[in-house]
Amino acid sequence: MERQRRFHFLPVLASGMLVMLVVAGGVFGKYRAREAAGDAERGRKFGATYMTMNNPFYEIIDDELRSVIESRGDKLITRDPALNVEKQIEQVKEMIERKVEAIFINPVDWKVVGSALEEAVQAGIPVIVVDSEVFDAELAACTVVSDNYQAGVQCAQHMVRNYDRGKILLLTHGAAKSGLDRICGFRDEIAEYPQFCILAEEECLGQLELAMPVTEKLLEEYPEADMIMCLNDVAAMGAMAALKDAGLTGRFAVYGVDGSPDGKSMIAEGMMAATAAQFPRRIGREAAEAAYRILEGEEVEPVIRIGTELISRDNLEEYGTDSWQ
Repeated sequence: MERQRRFHFLPVLASGMLVMLVVAGGVFGKYRAREAAGDAERGRKFGATYMTMNNPFYEIIDDELRSVIESRGDKLITRDPALNVEKQIEQVKEMIERKVEAIFINPVDWKVVGSALEEAVQAGIPVIVVDSEVFDAELAACTVVSDNYQAGVQCAQHMVRNYDRGKILLLTHGAAKSGLDRICGFRDEIAEYPQFCILAEEECLGQLELAMPVTEKLLEEYPEADMIMCLNDVAAMGAMAALKDAGLTGRFAVYGVDGSPDGKSMIAEGMMAATAAQFPRRIGREAAEAAYRILEGEEVEPVIRIGTELISRDNLEEYGTDSWQ
């Protein structure tokens, strides 16, 4: 698989442009340790498919998964559906045919992908959902996810602490439960403050190349806007590129979720107000360890929910700008 490189977006801007315990002998007893396909020397095979690898966040999760799995002499097969849910369904089916021990999935569409996951469960293959959630939670042996609702709340809380009022634009991703939860958390919190008004929202799939034109369109329709809440840092980069082109840099408070190196660098430059940081390395480790516990017949929590932390200029030095948390 061709790996996508992390966005090197700073020069563009600078130049103008899961709590119940599940007993393995119970619901997931069918996931007790099975002999790996092939001889012992070849190890076990695991499969992973993310909504897109055009986001360094998923590269970090995949790297951490691979590190844990390969340290045990096993193999991870990674696939990139490039935001195509039908392609991701085919990838899950491929993994079932290849008799992988477990499937890690970050769903392109948290509802539609369920049909493929049913086939995996019927084949006795546990599904570990990472970073987001699936509509039918019973299809997941374990879900490892950031507290995405909390992330949205944290962004709203920072906004009301640091600004007197605001007219807000939202950049969203409705097919991803993580994106839905972030925006829902933001909406619920900001609704308590009538001096802050949400003017409009638009889908951008959390992609820079879509967020930029969407923001350009919103800026034309709502010239009075002065704040943008984005479901992730990648979308925030696109929004800031549009602001740069419009000569509005510094006149908007831009928020994101991820705590990416690019996002933190933008905070350091004063171009981004804050980001609710996720911990992709921990997500990857927790997901890999959960898979092995399930295969060994141990208890697992159905949902491992990892808290987020708000990063702004006030605490940026604690995190630095060069790497992920």
